[in-house]
Amino acid sequence: MIAADTSALIGFLRGDPDPRVRQLSAAIRAQTLWLPPPVVTELRAGSVHNPTMDRLLNDAPTLPLIDGFWDRAGIARRTLRAKGLRARALDALIAQCCIDAGLALITLDSDFRHFEAHCGLKLA
Repeated sequence: MIAADTSALIGFLRGDPDPRVRQLSAAIRAQTLWLPPPVVTELRAGSVHNPTMDRLLNDAPTLPLIDGFWDRAGIARRTLRAKGLRARALDALIAQCCIDAGLALITLDSDFRHFEAHCGLKLA
């Protein structure tokens, strides 16, 4: 099982040749992809309707939010910001979903490296 963020899923739709997108494609085919709820929200709010994305969002299960999730996500973001690192609120929520579930995250967004280095996120 593995999770993906918005950047990876958009890369998938665009046919990006990045190896991480190929890893995502394999997870979709194997039905081992899980989605953090904030990723679903970002993609549903997108300005372009895409039937392929709709199917993917309907088929992939979403990661559960575990008690204390909001506190842990806030603390992770605070930890990074205290170090002078970029930590967007939505990224903190995505990272915390994956940390709580023990799943690696497929992403094309380099900002998640800070969550990997300091908060326990595993990147694929």
